[in-house]
This record gives sequence, structure tokens and C-alpha cells, in this order.
Amino acid sequence: MRGLVICWTLIGILGYFGLPWYVTGDGFFSINWLLEYSLADYGSALSVAFVSNKYWLLPIAIPLLAPLFTIKLIENKKLYSKIFIYSGLIGIFYIFLQGFSIGIRGWNYEIFYNIFGEVNKQYGIGSGAVLTCATFIFYITHGLASRGWLNGDNFIVGSIGIIIALLTTFVFFPIFRMFVVAFKNSEGQYELINFSNKFMNKGIWGIDCLYSDYSCGVFWNTITMGTLTAFSSTILGLAFALLISRTSFRFKKAIRILSILPIITPPFVIGLAIIILFGRSGAVSTFLEWGFDIEKSRWIYGLPGIWFAQTLAFTPIAFLVLIGVVESISPSMEEASQTLRASKWQVFKTVSLPLMRPGIANAFLLGFIESLADFGNPLVLGGEFDVLSTEIFFAIVGAQYDESKAAVLAIILLSIVLFVFYLQNQWLGKKSYVSISGKGDSGIHPELPNTTKILIYSTVIPWALMTFIIYVMILFGGFVEMWGVDHSFTLKHYIEAFSIDFVEERGLLWTGTAWNSFNVTFIVAIVSSAPTAAIGILTAYLLTRQKFKGKKAFEFGTMMRFAIPGTIIGISYVFAFNVPPLEMTGTGIILVISFVFRNMPVGVRAGIAAMNQLDPHLDEASSTLNASSFQTLKNIILPLLKPAIIASLVFSFVRAMTAISAVIFLVSANYDLATSYILGRLENNDYGLAIVYSSVLIVVMLVTILIMQLIVGKRKLGRSDQEIKVFNQAVG
Repeated sequence: MRGLVICWTLIGILGYFGLPWYVTGDGFFSINWLLEYSLADYGSALSVAFVSNKYWLLPIAIPLLAPLFTIKLIENKKLYSKIFIYSGLIGIFYIFLQGFSIGIRGWNYEIFYNIFGEVNKQYGIGSGAVLTCATFIFYITHGLASRGWLNGDNFIVGSIGIIIALLTTFVFFPIFRMFVVAFKNSEGQYELINFSNKFMNKGIWGIDCLYSDYSCGVFWNTITMGTLTAFSSTILGLAFALLISRTSFRFKKAIRILSILPIITPPFVIGLAIIILFGRSGAVSTFLEWGFDIEKSRWIYGLPGIWFAQTLAFTPIAFLVLIGVVESISPSMEEASQTLRASKWQVFKTVSLPLMRPGIANAFLLGFIESLADFGNPLVLGGEFDVLSTEIFFAIVGAQYDESKAAVLAIILLSIVLFVFYLQNQWLGKKSYVSISGKGDSGIHPELPNTTKILIYSTVIPWALMTFIIYVMILFGGFVEMWGVDHSFTLKHYIEAFSIDFVEERGLLWTGTAWNSFNVTFIVAIVSSAPTAAIGILTAYLLTRQKFKGKKAFEFGTMMRFAIPGTIIGISYVFAFNVPPLEMTGTGIILVISFVFRNMPVGVRAGIAAMNQLDPHLDEASSTLNASSFQTLKNIILPLLKPAIIASLVFSFVRAMTAISAVIFLVSANYDLATSYILGRLENNDYGLAIVYSSVLIVVMLVTILIMQLIVGKRKLGRSDQEIKVFNQAVG
């Protein structure tokens, strides 16, 4: 234990006395400061304090070094733990107090100016400050463990402390900053009247569409769009799930592939495909004009087009939620209903469908959230139909920069999501939906009613064909000169985007315009996937295997990001990390952090589901052999969680490759992402290049998913279709 304390203290000393206290001009992880070391700019806290007259950094050394004098006090646990806890708390508090008190123009608060006089500006914290803060967090958690919290397990207490610190910094703090900015006026002053005026704007709440030709406010447009998309995607997702799990349809594998294909596609790419098909120059519009003399129109630009595109994009999410729910319903309850002479329709209506309520509610909620967060499709197909996500986007990147307006709109959007989340919990209530017991059953679900089958077939098959046609159009559009004008074959779009030249003096040159964004996207996705899975699995372990005060609040904090639309995440990160002390805007690390905490809830849920299948007696057996909790997690738990780990890694990778709403505000010239690049091409009407890039992304994502399936495999929990067929023949 003494060695652990000394190790962490040395890490803090390295951060305070050796590494740059402020972020360098070349980035957080740059080592160029070693070559051109400037004590005034890139020096440690100690050197900056004396060279740049920033003497307020000197007191940090006191709580940092204080625990070194407690080594001999280890027998007096009460005093020992107090020194560590208070040293950590004082150190963390002081670092952030001075950090938020001094901005890029000096003191942020006039009271400090009156007391201390004028000071120079400061930059965002660097690697030295991060290591010092990490040491202070260790001090706090070590002190709590020394007091006997969670049986004195340093690993468990430290893990909880680290996750709380990360959630506070990258989840709750950005949301808090967003609320603060909402009250800021154009002069930088905070006024309640400014928030009130922007909140009550007619453009948000107006209902002119009910009695005139004018449009309604963006609030009502957003609610309408989200409700329609959630309803249609949930119905279609349920139909896909029932067809695959409850029918003998021959082409289930093809339907399954088509059902999940939009997941590996940026949502607005589907909007592009819809324009290719149904736009004024689209294939369908041209055919209808030629064959039936139907005049071309712009019907897809507005609510119908957005609804169509979002339903295509988000139905796979509903399907993936519902397929697990439908397949997990035990046949025993349905068999019991059949013994009471209930018809197929009665069994489905009164037994099967009610047991699907949690899945249906979750699918609806996810569809609603994804619809509200999506701004790519509304941007491409919206026309004059404005929604909250696009209004937030234009408030930040438009000609009139208005961050308080963007913050107010983001608060409204967040309030809608949280309200729907509350309604979902109320609808589900406290009813039991348990269907799996220890009793045996045939393992075969009863057949669906004939009318239900016909309805499912007539819904799913045309929709699957539509999806297939759309993706064919996406691939085909990359090989024509200009869609709708010149359909002659060409490879110029692929050459322009992904050309590679060879020069004898310099070797291979990646000359295509898309290579930079593709490489950045791939690297960011790879780098972010590992910590996403790690934090998610560690959190799941803490939630399933440990009991501690505040566990419910801890779980809520970890899952809160799941209910926050990506648009709000992006806008809150701009407000939180655009200025010191946490200055990261325009860097690659903010993209990585955004993806990590955006996708972390998926890793948590995957980990919890897998952990619940592991007998806790395995942990107990490991403990009886004097293994620590870290050794148990490393040697016993993690090897059994490989499927959950791989699923989390692949999902986070795919989402990072295709995300747009959360990162559109965070990209920069040096760190441009694939989705941002594609959106830029769409805005310039360069459809060919956008289609080519989208096709490449689809292929990359598809290969990734296939690799995941090969590695993980398929777990067999029930009887195969062949077994069911044989059983039916035997019974018949």
C-alpha cells in the first residue's frame, strides 16, 4: 500500500514540477515542447509561477506533498485517511477555482481584480495539470478506502472515483455550462430577461399553421417529426422482428441484412438517396412523368421527406431492440394460453404483445430521441420545415452567431426528451414482464394469426425492397457523371476522392480529397472504441457486483448520456471546452471524448446483460483464494465477457464512423470527419463525390460487422428452424 501511495505521489510531482501545466500550441499530447522548451509558455507549474509571475500556482504544492508526511501515521487510520481526503479535496478545489477565475482576458470576476489587481491571461490545462488532478483524485479515493469504505478495496473505490470524475467533467459540466450560457446577453452579461425573451420567441411556439399559410414554430415541428418517426420506426421494427422470429419466411437472412443496413450508413445519406429517387430529377419522378404524365414536384422537401428518410434510418434501431425482446419471450406462457383454448389472435393480443411492452417503449423512445437529434436529414430534405436541431446548428455556424439562442433551443430539446423518458417509465409502471422460469416448454413459439402474417408480409417485404433499391441507387450514383442530367459511366468521382499516385522520389501519395477526413475518422473511431468499452465494462462490473451508497444516482449518471440527443452533446461541448481552463475545441481529443461518453451507455448495458449471466459465486471463489477485486476482474470476469466487449468495441467504432449530430460542432480543418465531409459535398451539390464516399463507408462498416459476427458467433438459446419444421411435421 505504501508503494502505491508513493507511486501516485511521484506521478503528481512529475505533473507539477516537470510537465507543461498549460496545453501547448501543438496539442495536448505533443512533445515538441521538449525541443523548444519555454518556461514562460510551456513550463511546469513551478517554473510558470516564477517566470510568468503566476504565483497563485504555488499553493498547489502544499496538498500535493502533504500526504508524504503521513507514511508513519498508517496505524492511525482516522488521521491518515483525513489527511489524504482533505489534501485531495483542497487540491482539486483550488486548481479549478483558479482555473475558472482567470480567463483569456484576465480575471473573470471583478472581485478578484479588485483584490489582486491585473493578471495575464491563461490557457487551458495541460498534461501536467491533468496528472496532478489524477493524483488528487487518488488521494480522495485512497482516504475513503482507508476509512473502510467498500471493505477498504482501493481498486473499487478508485474506479468509482475515476468514473464520477469523468462523468462530472464530460457529462454534467457541459450541461451546466449550456444552462449558464442561456442567460448570457450579447455583451457577455447574465440576465434573466435575455433567457425569457429567447425562450418565448414566436418562432419556437407559434401555431400560425393552424389558421394560415405560415408555418408553426420549431417546437411543434420537432414534436410532430419525432412522434411520427418514432411511431413508424417502432411499427416497422416490430414487423421485422416478428417476421424473422415468428414466421417460416424463406429469406430471413436477406431480410435481416436489409433491416440493419441503414445502421452502417450516415442518416443523411439516406436523404440523399431519396433525392436521387424522388427529387425533381429523380428516377421515380422522371418515370412517373414519362409514363403517367404526372408533373414533377418538390413533395419530398419538408415533413414527408424527413419522415420517410428518418423512418428508413431508424427502423433498424427499433428492430435490434425488439428482436431480442420477441425472441426472449418464453413459449410456456403462450402454451398455457393455448391450453385454455385461446385462438392465435387472442394469444398474440393478450399474452405475447403485452410482454413486448418494455421493448416497444424503448424502441419508441430511441426512435424519438434519434429523430430529434438528427439534423442531417432535416438539413438535406427540410426545405422550409425547420426543427430544433437545424435551428441550433444555424445559431452556432450561421451568419448571426448567437450562442444564448442555441443554448435556449438545446434546453427545450433536452426537456422534450426527458419528458418523453418520464412518460415511458410511467407507461411501463411497476408491472412484471418476466416470462422465463425454470419450467420446461417445447421451445417453439405458436404461429401468428393469418391476418397478422399477411399484414407483416405486406409491410416488411415492400419496405425491404425499397431499402434494397435505395442502396442500389447509392452505389449506382457514384458511377455516373451527374445524376439526373448525364448518366454516362465514369470513375472520376472515385478518382477525385480516393486517388493514389506513385512518385519515385516520395513513394505513394494519397492525393484523393477524401483521404484526410477518412484517415482522421478511422483513427478517432479506433482510439475511442477501446476506452468506451473499458469504461462501460468497468461501470457494469461496479453496478452488478458492488453495493454502495448512491448506487442509483451513479447508475443514472452513467446512463444519462443515453437520453441526451447528440445535438445537445455537441453544443454543450462547444460551451464547456471552448475557453480555459478546459480548452479543447478544434483538437482531436475532444472528438474522442465525445464519442467515448456518447457511446458509453451501450457498453454499460452490454456489460450488465452479460454480467447478470455470470454466477456471483465465481467472484466469491476467487476471493477465497485471496485474489483482489482487480485480479478477479482481470482473470475471471473479463475472459467471460469477450462477446460483450467485442460488441461494445464494434458498436462504438461503427457509431463513431457514422456520427454527425454530436460532432458537427466539434470538427475543424485539421480534424475533419467523414460525415462532415459528405455533408459539405451535399451543400455544394456535389452529389457524385458524396455518394462515392458514402459507398466506401458502407463497405467499411459492413466488413467490420461481418468480422464481429465471425469473432463473436451466434449463441443458440432455442431450437433451429429445421428442428421446428421437423417437430411440426411430427405433430401434424
